[in-house]
Amino acid sequence: MARPLPDILRCDWPVEAAAPPPATEQALERAAAILRRGGLVAIPTETVYGLAADALDEEAVAGIFRAKGRPASNPLIVHVSDVAMARSLAASWPDAAAAIAARLWPGPVTVVVPRGPRIPDIVTAGGPTVALRCPDHRLARRLIEVAGVPLAAPSANRSEAVSPTTAHHVLAGLGDKVELILDGGPCGRGIESTVVDCTTTPPRILRPGPLARETLETVVGGPVEWLAAAGPGAAEAARSPGQQQRHYAPRTPLELSDDAARRAGELLDAGQRVGLVTTRGDDPATRALAARREILVVPMPADPHAYARMLYATLHALDHRDLGAIVVERPPATEPWKAIRDRLVRAATTP
Repeated sequence: MARPLPDILRCDWPVEAAAPPPATEQALERAAAILRRGGLVAIPTETVYGLAADALDEEAVAGIFRAKGRPASNPLIVHVSDVAMARSLAASWPDAAAAIAARLWPGPVTVVVPRGPRIPDIVTAGGPTVALRCPDHRLARRLIEVAGVPLAAPSANRSEAVSPTTAHHVLAGLGDKVELILDGGPCGRGIESTVVDCTTTPPRILRPGPLARETLETVVGGPVEWLAAAGPGAAEAARSPGQQQRHYAPRTPLELSDDAARRAGELLDAGQRVGLVTTRGDDPATRALAARREILVVPMPADPHAYARMLYATLHALDHRDLGAIVVERPPATEPWKAIRDRLVRAATTP
């Protein structure tokens, strides 16, 4: 017999309030009880919604992999409520991790550090390091405090699919595979955290995200490198999630183009229904396309941070429009756009 769909509990917490309202506290208590008995709860963070389980419970973490259809070789990020909890999970605490945690936590940055003995093998894909993050979302941190355990929490969606930035994205993607969804509203950042390997000298960014390299270099007081491209199965990829060649992908075929309006026109002429995602909404070629019936043009912000906030929600929306293709204007090859380019290149990779 099929499991019932999960409840979605709206969790309001006014900015001016030091403690959550009673209804939100009750929702957090209910979620914590599920987590403590080994269940799965979808939670909001400032990046994307996470599918959370007790990170110290091997069987509970295995439930994440089953629900997502996630390969066992792909490690998980462990979410903590504060630096003290993070340090209790690490075998050692490198200087770079200490600097990042002191200056940038809570925030959308994950540190990779030597793994301590409390972390099960399944969390790290058997590797010697663990990825730790303190989310900049009061509901997430409060839930960790109430549950009393760190939470393994990858994005709350099927493996390789578009990450969720609303509670309803989670419901549409996972359905009855999650027991409860805490609705904290849309995610403020919109893409996954920056991941920094702090076990190397200099530290290396394993996954680009909302925090720029120059910010990290200022904080650690020295250079921070980019990880060189790693193929499937490369040793470096096991230190961080988000390294698969295909990832963040809608069901509708997605392609990147330097001349997206022209490419969309070609697909229209071939009889396809097309979604066009572009920052050039005012260009004459784009305006001419928008007048055609079989295209949906989505104008995007020219600011990379605003673009990131809209990216996954836009892909989710287009994926429900019975389109033959989604054409995305290729973002600039500059560091402020690096995380967005990373997500779109992986989304455009064919299975």
